[in-house]
Amino acid sequence: MVSAYGLISTEPGKTAEVFQRVKSIEGVKKAECVTGSYDIVVRVEVDSPEKLTKVVFGDIRSIAGITSTITLIVTEL
Repeated sequence: MVSAYGLISTEPGKTAEVFQRVKSIEGVKKAECVTGSYDIVVRVEVDSPEKLTKVVFGDIRSIAGITSTITLIVTEL
């Protein structure tokens, strides 16, 4: 299992639309709108690093209205 958090910034006025699209993506376990430097935080859980790459680069980053993303992969210590 690979888990990651995604921090998403959106164009002004696009947050609600982006939020609806992001939370419907397979592998996105939780999505929340937040205030501050980012507009949306997501928790992604998938079976492999390759699937994470697909979700982040293929699914999330292709949504119109997203201006930037940061991905934080969860690690075990």
